[in-house]
Amino acid sequence: MNEFALIHKREADSENKDEISASKKSRVESSEENASKEVTFFRIEADAAEDKGLRHTMEDEWVVLLNAALDYPGNLRCAHFAIYDGHGGRLAAEYAQKHLHGNVLAAGLPRELLDVKTAKRSILDGFRKTDESLLQESAEGGWQDGATAVCVWVLGQKVFVANVGDAKAVLARSTISDGSQDNSNGVPALKAIVLTREHKPIFPQERTRIQKAGGIVSSNGRLQGRLEVYRAFGDRQFKKVGLVATPDIHSFDLTDRDNFIILGCDGLWGVFGPSDAVDFVQKLLNEGLPVTTVSRRLVKEAVRERRCKDNCSAIVIAFKRN
Repeated sequence: MNEFALIHKREADSENKDEISASKKSRVESSEENASKEVTFFRIEADAAEDKGLRHTMEDEWVVLLNAALDYPGNLRCAHFAIYDGHGGRLAAEYAQKHLHGNVLAAGLPRELLDVKTAKRSILDGFRKTDESLLQESAEGGWQDGATAVCVWVLGQKVFVANVGDAKAVLARSTISDGSQDNSNGVPALKAIVLTREHKPIFPQERTRIQKAGGIVSSNGRLQGRLEVYRAFGDRQFKKVGLVATPDIHSFDLTDRDNFIILGCDGLWGVFGPSDAVDFVQKLLNEGLPVTTVSRRLVKEAVRERRCKDNCSAIVIAFKRN
């Protein structure tokens, strides 16, 4: 079983997820593992959770790699996290989950000294290569499904976020920088910062781009009256009418104000607002719960309490100060 498959193994008994989570050790980046690497002021804890909701099948895939160097070792810390939200099937999501990060590394993702332009170019090339090979394989296999994506790379102390479609990344950042409490219950207030941009017709530039490519935006806001998003992996039948897999890429330096990032498919964000999700996760983390439990409770809240009807996947990436 390869490294992706090991990370991606799911718990079989969904009814016992909370009990399993309570006893399961969360994925933590050890200080010993990075002793020979660059000096960092934080470590990372991260884990994912999923639920198929009211759907008959689960079409989401995810990746949690605290050490994402794979066959490209280097002195620069490299961690990778991603959610792929499939539509019309799960083959495109599975393909991207297996190949995107490797393609980004092969495209030259920095492993020794950080270069922001090189990193962004590698991510862009990795998305392009993944979509091209996916389209070829889907044509040979006769399948037409697609997948949106939200991906995070942590290189050294810089975070890179890339997305296509409507999956989101939200950063929880303290409103003050000295760590003092700034609300009535003595807990630092956190601001929710959306790090991604949805590729939907609400943005005029997306609509214009589609129309210039010969596509039609129907009255319900769907591409050719069918597809809700205007950027995605796969969906080869829509690639000739403006659909692309070109990501928006954003980067920023981690500071002591940055507490955690939540990655989620559109199912999660359909029932959680960004600030609402940050407050929910902050409360559980402040109770001392591990990220494994926090991510599962977030998804459970979305599906069982807030009645998310779609597949629901989430990753919580917490930054712990050394």
